Amino acid sequence: MHLFSNILGEGQPFIFLHGFLGMSDNWKTIGTKFSEEGYEVHLIDQRNHGRSFHSDEFNYEVMVADLKQYCDEHQLKDFVLLGHSMGGKTAMLFAVEYPELVSKLIVADISPRYYPAHHDDILNGLSALDFQTLKSRGEADEVLSKYVSTLGIRQFLLKNLYWKEKGVLALRMNLEVLKEQSSEIGEPLPMHAKFEKDTLFLRGDRSEYISLQDESLIHAHFPKSKIVTISNAGHWLHAENPADFYTEVSNFLGK
Repeated sequence: MHLFSNILGEGQPFIFLHGFLGMSDNWKTIGTKFSEEGYEVHLIDQRNHGRSFHSDEFNYEVMVADLKQYCDEHQLKDFVLLGHSMGGKTAMLFAVEYPELVSKLIVADISPRYYPAHHDDILNGLSALDFQTLKSRGEADEVLSKYVSTLGIRQFLLKNLYWKEKGVLALRMNLEVLKEQSSEIGEPLPMHAKFEKDTLFLRGDRSEYISLQDESLIHAHFPKSKIVTISNAGHWLHAENPADFYTEVSNFLGK
């Protein structure tokens, strides 16, 4: 069971983890920029997402184990680890369990707390896509728009579409398992988990994922953390304001 990845550039390893229903491609633009700055960038598809393997087992413990196996295979250590949303939760737990491997941690728009399930509209919309009849991305977008009104979110989700064979569209993700296990996405970081190295939390100014009340919890788990707000950005802050996102990460890394 190997994770699919796209590896760019050379230098200090820099691992990127996408969010729920995302894929490594979401990070290609920013990943490419960092690969030009002297990093060996690893854009990873987590299990049940993108081109990685499908499995009935899905939770943060197994996603951390997948990443550890990936790091062992590629002999990665002293790397920068960045995760967005679900990927941020995987990254936090990985850093807590393997602090010796992670030089710096970056968490994009998620806090260590518990989140109630809130992806129902998206999951129902994706489930409504009938690939017996759909013949184009445009048609898929039309179906999805009945469930998800925001065009940017639909475009993000429809990156998962691919031509399975001539004339037949399909989704890369393992939708069935992700629907069944979607409550796993909201699980909190274990209560006494701590990571003592430099950590950057980035939040979108239009996102509600990291609230003021979350700040003390973040500092309790990550005593050497700072929290920076990206303007003109919601939950997909790296796509909505890539310039400021890149600048803040660069500043934090001291490049």
